[in-house]
Amino acid sequence: MGLLSLLFKDPLMFIILVIPLLYSVIIHEVAHGWVASFFGDDTARRSGRLSLNPLVHLDPMGTLALFLVGFGWARPVPVTFSNLRHFRAGLICVSLAGCFMNLVVATLAIFLLQIHSISGNYPLRTMLLVVARINIILGSFNLIPIPPLDGSKVLMGFLPTKAQISLARIEPYGFFILILLLFTGMLNPVIVFVQNIILGLIGLILGLIDLKKEGCLIWRW
Repeated sequence: MGLLSLLFKDPLMFIILVIPLLYSVIIHEVAHGWVASFFGDDTARRSGRLSLNPLVHLDPMGTLALFLVGFGWARPVPVTFSNLRHFRAGLICVSLAGCFMNLVVATLAIFLLQIHSISGNYPLRTMLLVVARINIILGSFNLIPIPPLDGSKVLMGFLPTKAQISLARIEPYGFFILILLLFTGMLNPVIVFVQNIILGLIGLILGLIDLKKEGCLIWRW
């Protein structure tokens, strides 16, 4: 799903989709800063990054990727992990915060799709399906335990200090490792597995016995 191609095919749908998709990426980052502030690190607050103003968050390449391929990112919210109270718990909670917000947004979108008056409205239905898809993808991808993704920091929260240092040393090469794994398809089974877990969690939260229909619709978009 490339938003840029949608701009020419259906400008109205482009306008409907672009704002919730941009904010899905922004909320992910702001959530890290909110939780870091709760645990005692005000770096994001002092940097003006707890704002929902998109101008302080958007990354040029991440925004372009969102428009071209339907998946993007914002500038990472700065967190000084050494400032966190209860370091291990803080590290885990701050790192999970963005993915948790993606889960919340995806859950809300799927919940609204159960309302007949909304599911019968094509623009709203399409927007909610795409919002659910993007947030599930963002949440599942970021949970992969490869630096600099959030999942690596969650893993660090459970590792002994020496193992944390070893994992941190991979971070300068993490981007290239991710690109290699993505292009070779080696990450696909992991991403699909995590996506299915997230859909299962959403099903439990909403009390839905079977999300197969909703899942098929989400991935079709």
